[in-house]
Formats: sequence, structure tokens, C-alpha cells
Amino acid sequence: MDAAEVYDFLMEGGERPLCNAFDAHVIASVLALAISESRRDEVSVVETLGLDSDNLKDLVGALFPHAAAIFDGLPADVAPARSEDEACLLDLLMSGTTEDSLLEMRFAEIIARRCQRPNHLWQDLGLRNRRELGWLMERHFEMLSEANSQDMKWKKFFYRMICRDTGYQICTAPTCNECDDFETCFGDESGESLLARVKRDAEKAS
Repeated sequence: MDAAEVYDFLMEGGERPLCNAFDAHVIASVLALAISESRRDEVSVVETLGLDSDNLKDLVGALFPHAAAIFDGLPADVAPARSEDEACLLDLLMSGTTEDSLLEMRFAEIIARRCQRPNHLWQDLGLRNRRELGWLMERHFEMLSEANSQDMKWKKFFYRMICRDTGYQICTAPTCNECDDFETCFGDESGESLLARVKRDAEKAS
């Protein structure tokens, strides 16, 4: 199955008492993309998703029980290796959750890992557009969502927050409006969904 087919399979299940339809959509999107990347790059999905194997199995079992067998062969107690930057970002996200729920802890780990990818964050989460990422942040990371009142690109915003907390000056401009590189932080984030791209590439290859 390609990434789009994995997404469809995950979303086929019935009621999900632990989350609403939007949360399920987000998890299914990033999980489908992470599985596709793990196959392509020949690495564990633990590394592409950012969840240890036990938490990954628990999450899939709770949200998509019909798909739990996919991960039966994943060894227990396998954790992703985190860089110092990712660990700092994870701390920021963990401290900024709305309800400190278990699902939000998993979202924090996933976002911290997917921020290490090269595309816009909404793309690297497998989402359809940037607005979906905004909804995710508003719902589960309310404090951070409110702090990003100027709608800065999320990866830029996260690392600016980290640098502020550590006392490091990330830029020299007195205000964002006076910065010569304004578009880098606030420019357009349009583009193609990575799930759509994977599906198109699979169709071309078949």
C-alpha cells in the first residue's frame, strides 16, 4: 500500500472514543507518511515518526485497532534517537499542551520529530494545508498558538521560542516588520500535500 492507501485503511475504522475525527485524521496522515518514508529509507517507523515502539503500538491500538496488526513485528522498547535541538523542541511542546493529555504528549513527540524534515511542517505532518496545522495547534497547544499571534511559520516560531528561552538572540532586527528577510519567517506556505505527492508518484510508477 502507498501512503494514501495506508491513510484510507486507517480511517476505515469505526468510532474512536479517545479522539475526534480531526485528531484521527492528523494521526492517520502523519503515520501514513512516516510508514512510506520508513520503507523508502529502510529505517524503522520509530525513527520517522518520533514515537518509541511501545507508545506507537498503544496509539494505533487505541485509535485504529483494526490496524494494530501492522506493528506486531515491531520490537518492544525501541526509542528514537533525539538530537539536542529536537529534545529542546520537545520540551517546548510538552510545556505548551492545552490539557496535558496523553494524546497531546504523543502529538508533541511527533511534531518535534517531523520538524526535523525539510518541508513546511504541515507538509511533513502529511496534512492537506497549513490551516489544518493551525487547527491542531489551536486545539492541543493553545498557549503556543496564542503566542504565535503574528502567524509566523511554525518551525521558525518554535526555534525562535527556544532561542528566546535560552537567551540566544536569533536575529538582529528590532522588529519583524523591519527585517530584510521577512518572507523567510512569514512568507507563503502553499504547496502540495506530501500524501498527494506520494500517491501521484506511485501512480506514475505503476
